[in-house]
Amino acid sequence: MTGSPQGGGTSRKKFILILVLVFSAGMLFSGLFNVGLSSTNELEFCTSCHSMKVNFDEYKESVHYQNTSGVRATCADCHVPKEFGPKIVSKVLAYKDVVHELLGTIDTHEKYEARRWDMASRVWARMKASNSRECRSCHDFDQMDLSEQSRMARKRHSKAVDDGLTCIDCHKGIAHTEPDEPEENTDNKG
Repeated sequence: MTGSPQGGGTSRKKFILILVLVFSAGMLFSGLFNVGLSSTNELEFCTSCHSMKVNFDEYKESVHYQNTSGVRATCADCHVPKEFGPKIVSKVLAYKDVVHELLGTIDTHEKYEARRWDMASRVWARMKASNSRECRSCHDFDQMDLSEQSRMARKRHSKAVDDGLTCIDCHKGIAHTEPDEPEENTDNKG
């Protein structure tokens, strides 16, 4: 007899069991994925590559590493978005860092310095395009008490707000040495 109450109950139980299994597998995958993703945001992970030694040494001399308040901004705080979508895009695009590490493109101080301007310019452009999103997770014009800032800082921050500037417009070189802009090639002019 089709449609018997007992047959329908078995199908419903199978459906619920499959649903529970799929949900559990999804939660397990999500948890493992999140743990893996989070581990790539740790300072130790970011500085484990030889080519990051220059960056790390510069960072250790910055106010973002050691300051009077004891609050430390790590690599991920400045270079990895907090929101999931932009974070995933950032992580996928980081493949180039791994490739250049493996190829040895910046494995010596000289090679690193030769590419510093290009690398910094790409980071600055990304920060400008996101309205300095990562900076603003700690520093926000709306939360600043301008009256507690020096007269020069107060004037510059007020002007920055009025002019629609973003953090990176003025604060290049805050955690890493700001590279000198390369001279234009004058041979091709004319």
